[in-house]
Amino acid sequence: MDPSAPSNRFGQGTGLYGRLLLISPFFLWGTAMVAMKGILDRTEPLFLGGLRIVPAGLLVLAIAAVLGRPQPRSWRAWGWVLAFALVDGAMFQGFLAQGLTRTTAGLGSVTIDSQPLAVALMARWLYGELIGPVGWLGLALGICGIALVGLPEGWWSRLSSLEPTGLLAGGDRWTLDFDHLAQLGSAIAGNGAWWMLLAALSMAVGTVMMRPLSRQVDPIVATGWHMILGGMPLLGLSAATELEQWQRLGLADWGAIAYATVLGSAASYGVFFYFASRGNLTSLSALTFLTPIFALIFGNLFLQETLSSVQGAGVLLTLLSIYLVNQREAIAARFRTGFRPKPSAAPVAMPSVEAAPDLAKAPPESAPNHSPGHPLR
Repeated sequence: MDPSAPSNRFGQGTGLYGRLLLISPFFLWGTAMVAMKGILDRTEPLFLGGLRIVPAGLLVLAIAAVLGRPQPRSWRAWGWVLAFALVDGAMFQGFLAQGLTRTTAGLGSVTIDSQPLAVALMARWLYGELIGPVGWLGLALGICGIALVGLPEGWWSRLSSLEPTGLLAGGDRWTLDFDHLAQLGSAIAGNGAWWMLLAALSMAVGTVMMRPLSRQVDPIVATGWHMILGGMPLLGLSAATELEQWQRLGLADWGAIAYATVLGSAASYGVFFYFASRGNLTSLSALTFLTPIFALIFGNLFLQETLSSVQGAGVLLTLLSIYLVNQREAIAARFRTGFRPKPSAAPVAMPSVEAAPDLAKAPPESAPNHSPGHPLR
């Protein structure tokens, strides 16, 4: 076998460098969350969200121009780009930045990377994609995990304040302590995990939009434009409502912004799309859980972020649910075959990136029944 020939399996035939390159997008997305969190006490969230994606969008469009990708050519195409920019650009980055001011980078990354759970449900409803028993188990575990991560501390003690006064007398109504419910609602609104959940839902909608969007616009071009058009409203809102966006930033802070912009957005997307065009999306999506793991590790190392026991249990459940939902077809296939090893086959060389088909442009019937998640974190 020619060692220079690409393989049909990620990382095979490329050695250590290829494997490191494969996991680099997930490393960059996780550490970019830490970089953003580390400077939020010296800048403003909307300013940071807009500044991260507008330059990244310009870089992506420059790459698209070099590759000869076509620009949108109809009002319908631009309409899809604007809708994508609103949901997956402005709303996602706005919610993310607001959430980071109220939670840790690690917990925020765990919550955001739960978006494949919402994607699976929406794809089931919109496109008739199968979830299966393994997928439903993953969704149930994900709901439990997100609740443990996002609900305020002491929630269970507040739940105990619900008294079934009419139950013993044969009644069927409960009385609620509305003061505790109001306090709970206020605590949830101030909890960054729930802002991150809104960001995850925005990203999930954007992921589902990619299928019809890619029929109208080249996906790389659409990604570049949605970063620019989605970031501009954030910068506008920042100018109108925020103060001292950059006056307190030092050289190291600008370096962190550059890291989140160039490496955590533009470069990571390019590497992700490169591997997505060459191999199996199921294998690639299995690595999604690495993003919050990197965020948790580096958040602890650089920001001294820690987890409570309840949050730790929620993180484990959420990561397990992400894996089950992303790998539900492969796991179900193993159960059907009784975990029998597959017969070995000769490696099949994949075409070059230039010759590889655009996966996002595949017709619905040939698209995979899962999503690896939108690449922009």
